[in-house]
Amino acid sequence: MVLFGAVVSWQGLLASVIYSLIGLAVFVAGFYVIRFILPYDVHKEIEADQNTALGIVIGSFILGLAIIIAASISG
Repeated sequence: MVLFGAVVSWQGLLASVIYSLIGLAVFVAGFYVIRFILPYDVHKEIEADQNTALGIVIGSFILGLAIIIAASISG
């Protein structure tokens, strides 16, 4: 199959979709783990109390987790 000028196989496309779903599942699970570990409500602290420091920490966690997942998927 030719997609945007590149030849794409069905196996490669299926593998990409499966790896994407697994990566999203690991990402969501990691986010729920960090919410469970922290002793306070993350949503309330960031949105209602405007805790910028916690927002930076959670954002850094999300970026770090995304980098780890991308590296593990790509091999």
